[in-house]
Amino acid sequence: MAAGIIPRPESVTELPTAFRIDAGTVIGASAECRRTAELLAARLRASTGHPVPVVVGPAADSAAISLSTSPGLAESAYTVVVEESGVRLTGGDPAGAFHATQTFLQLCPPQVFRRVPLAGVDWTIGGIRVADRPRFGWRGMLVDVARHFFGRDAIFKLVDALALHHMNVLHLHLTDDQGWRVQIDRYPELTRVGSWRECSTADSQYIRPDGAEPVRDHAPHNGYFTKEDLREIVAYAADRFVTVVPEIDLPGHSQAAIAAHPELGNLSQPLDVWTDWGVSRHVLNVEESTMRFYEHVLDEVLEIFPGPFVHIGGDEVPTDEWRASAAAQARIRQLGLHDESELQGWVTDRFATFLEKRGRRAVGWDEILDHRIPVRTVVMSWRGTAGGIAAARAGHDVVMTPDNPTYLYHPQTEDRGEQPLAAEPPVTLRQVYGYDPIPPGLPPADRARILGAQCQMWTEFVVSERQMHQLVFPRFCAFAEAVWRTGPGDFDDFSDRLAGHAARLHALDIDGFERRPSPRPAGPTGSRPAP
Repeated sequence: MAAGIIPRPESVTELPTAFRIDAGTVIGASAECRRTAELLAARLRASTGHPVPVVVGPAADSAAISLSTSPGLAESAYTVVVEESGVRLTGGDPAGAFHATQTFLQLCPPQVFRRVPLAGVDWTIGGIRVADRPRFGWRGMLVDVARHFFGRDAIFKLVDALALHHMNVLHLHLTDDQGWRVQIDRYPELTRVGSWRECSTADSQYIRPDGAEPVRDHAPHNGYFTKEDLREIVAYAADRFVTVVPEIDLPGHSQAAIAAHPELGNLSQPLDVWTDWGVSRHVLNVEESTMRFYEHVLDEVLEIFPGPFVHIGGDEVPTDEWRASAAAQARIRQLGLHDESELQGWVTDRFATFLEKRGRRAVGWDEILDHRIPVRTVVMSWRGTAGGIAAARAGHDVVMTPDNPTYLYHPQTEDRGEQPLAAEPPVTLRQVYGYDPIPPGLPPADRARILGAQCQMWTEFVVSERQMHQLVFPRFCAFAEAVWRTGPGDFDDFSDRLAGHAARLHALDIDGFERRPSPRPAGPTGSRPAP
């Protein structure tokens, strides 16, 4: 059963020996692995109560647990060897060495993820040799903090889960019609106004009777990340070899920004931050002042997020307002364009080029393929796989994100009573586990442009961190294995490993494995027995 490790390693060999963590255990590290060694030591100190010092330099070779890199291993690949004499954690690069520590932690008792030592834990680890490497370079998760806001602690917890499962991208959906969640110094109204909405839709179009009005919860919702918050998240993630990709959605999904700055919109009357779900018909205008506004926003975003990728949305852009706007029509004529569709392409091209000039790469949803965009723009294929195939053939790098099965805001089973309100239809654990990011029949040259895949957690219907966990897990674990493993999957074997894995995540305060228990049998008189 691959020693219960998730994602399943490429090679596992059990050895007739064992290693014990005790008061004399020392971690040794090469200079480039020092930070990873410190993180491992902090985890072991907290859970075992032992001092677990870290040494760097010549003394590292004789330490009980050693971290190093080897040119003989591929990028992000790693090996773990546990013997009585010690533990050797080796990566093809620092990221690989970090992955080795996460696999080593999974070999420890699940109490290793507790914050304090607990009595009665046996810190003996069975002998084993593990060799592993990833299939894809982009192994990510999107978290929508715009529809419902989740603060730093919730994000830190998800980063820990990403790291434990060898995932390496956190995509933060920071702006949408229902909320603006990133501080921009030049435009404080974006958060002062745009981060607040007076209520939320508390039901779903999937269960609402035809013609019925949405049910409102009458509970004001707010929250945003300060720049310091986001820099802390970025640094926390970087220590764990997770890149944070920010998303500033434009020109659609922008009603919260227009509510804060009406001059960005196409109408004369002001708008409120949207309280419905779905696609708002209100989009940004295309005046030069609006383009400059968003360039200023992106300049500040680039200061926060040092990674190579910035997501600019580009999806679900109704063009009715542009069609009715004299200013938009004049802009179309000025630019020599044919229609509103080409106008949207011009907007995307402008911001993708803006980012390229600053050394970054734009990412957008697959609707951007309908227009002219720079070839270095990365396409996320969410409306099935057709967009990803077309993008790869056109020379674009691609991240596969098809609604089914990578959208985890769908229910996990047909039983709606055992999980939170969600989208439809259900997406099962088996479906997620069986997902292959490479579309069938894709030629080798185009396959090379598939960077990887990511799962999505949209939060229209998710009002708490606990509800998010109930939807995300355990499918997150299945997805992580689907995008990491180099060989064929084995769902039965995965299910067996998942049973023990639940205890690790519970120790990290992540739960989502428990489904509603079956009804208890009726007693002799037809009544249910007392609990």
